[in-house]
Amino acid sequence: MFHWSEDQRAGDPHWARLREVESREWWLWAFAVSVTLVLTVGILSLTFPNFHTPIDPFYFLSLREWVRGLAALVLLFDIYTIYQHLQLQRIRRRLSQSERLFQLITENAADMIAVVDRNGRRLYNSPAYQRVLGYGADELAATSSIEQVHTDDRARVLQAAEKALRTGYGERLEYRIRHKDGSWRVFESTANVIPALEGEIDGLVIVNRDITERKQSDALLMHRAFHDILTDLPNRALFLDRLQRAIAVARRHRDYKFAVFLIDIDEFKLFNDSLGHDAGDELLMQISRCLMACLRTVDTVSRQTEDGVIVFVPESTLARPGGDEFMVLVEELHDPSDAVRIADRILQRLASPFLINHHEVVVSASIGIVFSGNSGAEPQDMLRDAEVAMYRAKRGGKGRYEVFDVAMQVNALKRLQLETDLRRALELKQFCVHYQPLVSLQDGRIVGCEALSRWQKPDGLVMPGEFIAVADDIGVILGINRQLLREACLQLGEWHRLFPSPSPLTLSVNITAKQFAQSDLATQIGEILAETGIDPACIDLEITENICMANAEHSAIVLSELKALGVHLSIDDFGTGYSSLCRLQQFPVNTLKIDRAFISGMESDEETSEIVRIIISMAHNLGLSVVAEGIEHQRQVGMLRQMHCEWGQGYLFSRAVAAEEMSGLLARQRYPDPCPGQHPKRSETGSNKPDQPKAARKRAGQ
Repeated sequence: MFHWSEDQRAGDPHWARLREVESREWWLWAFAVSVTLVLTVGILSLTFPNFHTPIDPFYFLSLREWVRGLAALVLLFDIYTIYQHLQLQRIRRRLSQSERLFQLITENAADMIAVVDRNGRRLYNSPAYQRVLGYGADELAATSSIEQVHTDDRARVLQAAEKALRTGYGERLEYRIRHKDGSWRVFESTANVIPALEGEIDGLVIVNRDITERKQSDALLMHRAFHDILTDLPNRALFLDRLQRAIAVARRHRDYKFAVFLIDIDEFKLFNDSLGHDAGDELLMQISRCLMACLRTVDTVSRQTEDGVIVFVPESTLARPGGDEFMVLVEELHDPSDAVRIADRILQRLASPFLINHHEVVVSASIGIVFSGNSGAEPQDMLRDAEVAMYRAKRGGKGRYEVFDVAMQVNALKRLQLETDLRRALELKQFCVHYQPLVSLQDGRIVGCEALSRWQKPDGLVMPGEFIAVADDIGVILGINRQLLREACLQLGEWHRLFPSPSPLTLSVNITAKQFAQSDLATQIGEILAETGIDPACIDLEITENICMANAEHSAIVLSELKALGVHLSIDDFGTGYSSLCRLQQFPVNTLKIDRAFISGMESDEETSEIVRIIISMAHNLGLSVVAEGIEHQRQVGMLRQMHCEWGQGYLFSRAVAAEEMSGLLARQRYPDPCPGQHPKRSETGSNKPDQPKAARKRAGQ
C-alpha cells in the first residue's frame, strides 16, 4: 500500500489546514480536561472536611487563595477557549471558501472533473459531464466510471488507473467515451491520487478534456496533406508511399506482381481554355468518378483457364498528382494481361460522353503502363518509366496505351540528351538558316524563298525532322525561330541590295503553335522588322491550317494584329486539317499553300487532281493566291499552270540551301550566262543530292 510522504503532505495547503484544525481541537480538549481535573480537585478540597487540616491557622487564608486561583484558572480557560474557538472559526471559513471556490471552478470548468474511489465508484462528477456528454447526475450515479469508455480502450484506462493507485503518479491518456446520443467523443485525461489522512490513497481525481474537434481538425489536415483537394483522391505523396510499400512486398515475395498506370487526358488544355476552368474542374471530377468505377469490385477482371473462368479482383489505388493526370497502382496481379484489360476498360469508359454545363464532352486518354519486376526499381523510377510509355502512346495517336519496355528507356535517354543538346546549341548559336526558293510557275523565276532552320553540329548538319518536334515540346523552338527570323531578315536585306528589282524578293517564315499562342507575337516580329529595316510587305508569315482552326476566335485576333504590321499571311499545309475555304473568309490571309500530299498524287489520281483544281479555283474566288508545295516533276508544273496556280516550291527547283548557294541561284537568274568559275559552289544540301524518301519530305525536312 502506498504511503503519503511528509514532503507531499507539507506541499498540500488543504492537508495543512486540516492538520491545523485537528491540532487545535486536540489541544483544546486536553486543556479542558486539565482544567476540569484541577477544578474538581479544588472543589473536593473545599467540600470535604477530611480533604484538608481544619486546625491549620492559615485555613481561611488558604481557602481564600484557592478560590482566587480557581477563579483565575476558570478565566484563563474561558479566554483560551474563546481564542481557540475564534481560530477554529477562521480556519473553517477558509475551508468553506476553498470548498466554495472548488465548487465554482468545477461547475464552470469546461473540463469534466470526476472523483472515484479505489474501486472505481463515482464519488463526484462535475456539471460539465452533462454539458459535454449529456448524462445527468442520476444516470452517472447508476453506472460505473468505466461503463461509457469504448470497449477497445477500457483495458488501457484500467491499467493506467491501477498504475496511478500503485505508484501515486497519474499519466496522460487519450480514449473514447460514448455520448448519450450514441456518438463517440475523444478525451484527453489526467489522473491525480487522493491521499488518505493515514497516508494511504483513497482514490483518484480525474480531469477529462474533450479534444474531439482538435482530433478531427488534425485528421482533416492530415487528409488534406495526402489527398487532392478537387477530387479527394490520394495525391502524389500518398501514392508514392503506397507504391514504395508495394515495391517492398515485391522484393520479399517473388510471386507478388503489380502495375503502375499513368493516365493523361488528351487535349485537356484546349477544353479548359474553351469552356473555362470551372467546367474543367467538373470534368476532372467526373473523370475521377469514372476511373473509380473502373477499379471497383463490380468491374472485376476475368481470365479464362482450363478449369473455367476465374474472377480476379485486384487491389488498386487511384491518385491524382495534379493537372489532368491520374495514377493507378494495381496490386496482386495474376498475369500482365489483367493490367491490359483494365487499361482497355478505362479507355472504353472514358470514350462515353460527359455532360458538362449541358454540353456533351467526349475525351480520350493516353495511358502508360509499367510492370513490377525490377527488384532495384524505386517509386520515382517506375513513374518515370510510366511517363515515357504514356508519351509514346500520345505520339502514337492518343486514346491508346503503351506498355513500357527497355527500348523505350533507351529512347527516353536519347530524347533527354537531345533536349540538353538543343538548349546548349541555342546558347552556342549553332542553328543556321537554309532557304528554299519560291518560283513563279509562269516564267520559272525565283520570286521569294522560305527560311528553314538547320542545326549545324560540330560533327555535321542535323535536319529539322530530327529536332524540331522536340524543340517545340520543350519550348526551345521560340528562341530558335526568333534567331531564324532575325538572321533571315538581315540576309533578305543583303539580297535586296545585291539584286534590286521592281518586285523585291519575299521571305516566308513558319510560325509554330507555341509562337502563335504568345500574346506579344506581333510585338516581337515588329521589333525584329524595325531592327533589320525590312519592309513588312516582303515578309510572308505561314501558319498551318490546324493552328488557325484550333481556336478560331483567338486566331482571328492574332492574325489581325500580325496583319496590322503590314506583313502577308499564308495558310500552310492546306487540306491536311479540318477547315474549309469558306471558314477562311474570317481570317485576313493572302495565300494558300496546298500540301505536298495533294501535289504528289496529281499525276496518278484524277480525283486528287480535281481536288487541287477546286482548291485553286475557290481560293482565287476568295481573292487568295496559291502556292503548290512539293513539286518534283515537270509534268506537275504543266498541270498547275493550266489550273492558274501562281507559285510553286519543291525539289524540282531546289532543295533548301545555305545563303551562299541561294545567292548563286539568284545571281544566275539575273545573269543567265555568267562567266565560268563564277558560279557559287553547291552545298551538300543542294539539288544535286538524291531525293529523300517521300515520308521524309515534310516542310521541316526540306
